[in-house]
Amino acid sequence: MLPSTDVLPLNQFVPTAYSVIAAVFWGSSDFAGGYGSRRANAFTLTAFSHICAMILMVAIALALHGTLPSRASVLWALAAGSVGGFSLAIFYRALSTGQMGLAAPVAALMGAAIPALVDIFMEGAPRRWTIVGFALAIVAIWLITWPEPSTDEASTKAASSGQTKNLVIAALAGVGFAGFYIFIHQAHGSATWIAVVSRVGSFTATAIAVVVTRAPLALDRPRAALGMMAGFLDISASALFIYASQRGRLDEAVVITSLYPGVTVMLARLVLNERFSRWKFVGLLAALAAVPMIAAG
Repeated sequence: MLPSTDVLPLNQFVPTAYSVIAAVFWGSSDFAGGYGSRRANAFTLTAFSHICAMILMVAIALALHGTLPSRASVLWALAAGSVGGFSLAIFYRALSTGQMGLAAPVAALMGAAIPALVDIFMEGAPRRWTIVGFALAIVAIWLITWPEPSTDEASTKAASSGQTKNLVIAALAGVGFAGFYIFIHQAHGSATWIAVVSRVGSFTATAIAVVVTRAPLALDRPRAALGMMAGFLDISASALFIYASQRGRLDEAVVITSLYPGVTVMLARLVLNERFSRWKFVGLLAALAAVPMIAAG
């Protein structure tokens, strides 16, 4: 029998497993929301998805008989939801431009780097292999979402004027995602109820944006279905992330879940027939290698 120091406790892998599943759900949700926003207003679709998500998570929270969070946790969850919900809407707008491979890495890197630096500052530097895992994960995020060079020089020049704006939107969304990660980590209690409260904040923020921008409220059936799917997947990923961050390090949960663009890229390849280069495949392998490094740190 191996000594206890040679056996990695199971509870170190459970948060990692939840983070990996959350990454798959978030990547799928972003694809559905971004694709749906191509023919619908991003704020309207996001507000609708938040309503659907809130209904689903309330049902789950009631079924699990989770305890309601404290007043302080409610306020943190509302703040997280407000920032995250608005950021998600502008992120869907960035994805809807057809430049998923450009917007996704910027948002993911901003969303991963800021909470990781905050958590390392507060809790101390992680172990050496975890640092290597962080570096490998960030490289993987970039590789799997690297935009392919265009062979059409004219189309490249025509698209360049909109790329700067798209990068700014994606970067702002990433900062908002970082705020969500940091704020939601301060909320303690039932992960399902915290997810519900955060969606109250998300819906409020996006509903205000809909009113202020006078966005059209109409959603046809395909866009409503995509919004509902995005909402269900997003709220499930949020609950899993909350669980993982409560039982593990915030920086580990953030970096692992920030691998979600790989899922978005694969779905874009399968559904929209976007090209899938060998570098994206290398990035996926690097992502798989980074996960156990981070978990073992």
